[in-house]
Amino acid sequence: EVQLEESGGGSVQPGGSLRLSCAASPYPNNKYCMGWFRQAPGKEREGVAATFTGGGSEYYADSVQGRFTISADNNGNTVYLQMNTLKPEDTGMYYCAADLNLESMDGGKCVPGPEYKYWGQGTQVTVSS
Repeated sequence: EVQLEESGGGSVQPGGSLRLSCAASPYPNNKYCMGWFRQAPGKEREGVAATFTGGGSEYYADSVQGRFTISADNNGNTVYLQMNTLKPEDTGMYYCAADLNLESMDGGKCVPGPEYKYWGQGTQVTVSS
């Protein structure tokens, strides 16, 4: 079992930046997949980014490619989502989730999907002028 806690959400104007953090406790014994998901009111949940805490290629949804960057600290217990050039359509509740069994790996890359069993409570991101 692992608990995840997100932080770093808030309100920002279009074009601004935010950095979300997701801390895992206790430290997972092995490297794992961590994903960031978001859900806007009235819309389905969307996987926006994912990474393997042991390193390697990251996954980004087309809607955030080139604007968002996912990264993990050296211990792999904290994963970040740097969000730049934010748009109003980025507004939503952002969740981090962990796949400890690497079931979401596809072609050596962690991919957001139903395999993520451990979820944080979410942090709100609002992009508005």
